[in-house]
Amino acid sequence: MPKHHLADPALAARLLRADVPALLDNSVPGPSVPRHGTLLGALFESLVTLSVRVYAQALEASVYHLRTRNGDHEVDLLVKRDDHRVVALEVKLAPTVGDEAVVHLAWLKERLGAELLDAAVITTGRHAYRRPDGIAVVPAALLGP
Repeated sequence: MPKHHLADPALAARLLRADVPALLDNSVPGPSVPRHGTLLGALFESLVTLSVRVYAQALEASVYHLRTRNGDHEVDLLVKRDDHRVVALEVKLAPTVGDEAVVHLAWLKERLGAELLDAAVITTGRHAYRRPDGIAVVPAALLGP
């Protein structure tokens, strides 16, 4: 099943009548929407996805979501250039990144080799840095041209 992202996360929260508690748990009124984590996490991922799609379009690149057939591996965003080289992004509603957040990026790095230009986790943190395994950690606030 493909992921669907809302174009305006703030508007989506308002339309869902989601108050602060509803953003932080799964008590959103209305129909159940399958997702992992909180509504706030889903809206944050939608905001990052929207931003990445805009920047990718300016570079004439395509944006995809990857989930293996059996669901063992999932990467939130793949930005693919015309030369088929890829930047892989995970989106995490957290200021810090542990090893569990990069498992799928490391898996993809093993599979793609030189075709993977870079891999990063987009967070709510304040500082950008590169982990010892080479995966970047980038605050969403730093995304942009």
